[in-house]
Amino acid sequence: MYNTGYDPSTVAERVFDDDAEDPYVLDVRNEDDYDEWQIPGSRNLPIYDELLESDFSTLEDHLDELPNDEAIAVVCVAGVTSAHAAEFLRERGFDAESIDGGMDGWGRLHRQYDLDDADGVAQVVRPGTGCVSYLVYDDGEAVVVDPSQYLDEYLGVAEERDLEIVGVADTHAHADHVSGARRLAGELDVPYYLHGDDAGDLDGVTELDDGDSIDVGTRELDVLHTPGHTPGSVSFAYGDALLSGDTLFLRSVGRPDLEDGDEDAVREAASQLFDSLERLTDGDDDTLVLPGHFDDEQVRPLATRLEGLRGAATNELLSYVADDDEESFVGTIVESLADEPANYNEIKQINWGKQQPGGDVEDLELGPNNCAAN
Repeated sequence: MYNTGYDPSTVAERVFDDDAEDPYVLDVRNEDDYDEWQIPGSRNLPIYDELLESDFSTLEDHLDELPNDEAIAVVCVAGVTSAHAAEFLRERGFDAESIDGGMDGWGRLHRQYDLDDADGVAQVVRPGTGCVSYLVYDDGEAVVVDPSQYLDEYLGVAEERDLEIVGVADTHAHADHVSGARRLAGELDVPYYLHGDDAGDLDGVTELDDGDSIDVGTRELDVLHTPGHTPGSVSFAYGDALLSGDTLFLRSVGRPDLEDGDEDAVREAASQLFDSLERLTDGDDDTLVLPGHFDDEQVRPLATRLEGLRGAATNELLSYVADDDEESFVGTIVESLADEPANYNEIKQINWGKQQPGGDVEDLELGPNNCAAN
C-alpha cells in the first residue's frame, strides 16, 4: 500500500522501460478527454463527473474488473478527484494510489537519456507532450537545443555531467509548447540561436543560416536550413547524429500548415518540406536521426538509423521522398492534416515575441502532440 501518490516519473519508468512491468493505470476522466490524450496502456472508466458529486456507484459496479494482485495508479485532470477514487478503492482492499498532479503532472514530466550511439548527446523527453530536446556537449561545454520552459531540467542535466552551457538554440519557432530557449540563454548570458525567418519580433537573437556552425568544446554543431514545417526550420548535424527538429520524425514528418493554413500556402510549404527531406535522407546510412517530437513510439531513447528509417513502413511520407514523388507527397499531406495543436496561435505569438506569456503559460501546452503530418 502506498502512503503517498504515484510520482509521474515512476509511472513513466514502468510504461517505457522494457524490463519493467506495465502499471495498471485507471483513468477516470471523461471519455472525450481520454480519447484526446492519455497515458499509454491506460484504461478509461469515464466517471469524472460522478466523482465530483462523490458518487462512487459506477466505480463500485466495476470493481470486479480491477486487478486485486497489483498496484493501481488512478489518474484524473489534476490528481484531486483521482485521489478520492483511490481512497475508495483502498477501503475495498485494492492497492491504489492517485498519480500526483494528474494529467497535468504527466504533461510536465521530463526524462533524460544518454545516447550510447551518439557521443556527446543527451536526450530529454517529455512523455506527456511528445516534445524532445537535447544537450550536445564536448570538453566541458554544452549547447541546449529546443528546451522547454522548465529550465531546471536542463540545468540539472548539465550539472550532473559537469558541463557549462555556452549556447541555447531552437530548431524553429514552436507551435505546441512555449520555448524556454531565450529565457535560459538570458539567465546564463549566452547566445540564443534561431533562424532569422522564424525570429518574428524577438530581440537578442543570434541568427542562424545554412552552413553555419556553433562551437561546442572542440567540436561543432552544424546548421542545415530545412524549411517546410516553418520557414526558418533548421536541423543540426553533430558527428553521426542528426537533430532533425520538426522536419523529420520517426513515423512521420513535420506538418507545413501551422504558419498559414491557406491551401496554396500549405502546398508551397509542403514542397519546401519535400526538398528538405530529400536533403536529410541523402545522408550516410549510419546517421542517427534524433527527432524533436514523437507520437506513440515507446522506444527509448528516441533514435533510429537513417538506413532503417528510409525503408520503414511506418513512415509512408518518406516513401514518396524515396520515389521522388513530390506530387503524391504534397497531396497526401494536404488531405490528411489533423487538428492543430491546442492553443497553437497563442503559443506561436509568445515564441515570436509578439505576446507576453501570462500566468497560465504552463497550461497552454498541455495535451497531445499534433505537430506531425499524419
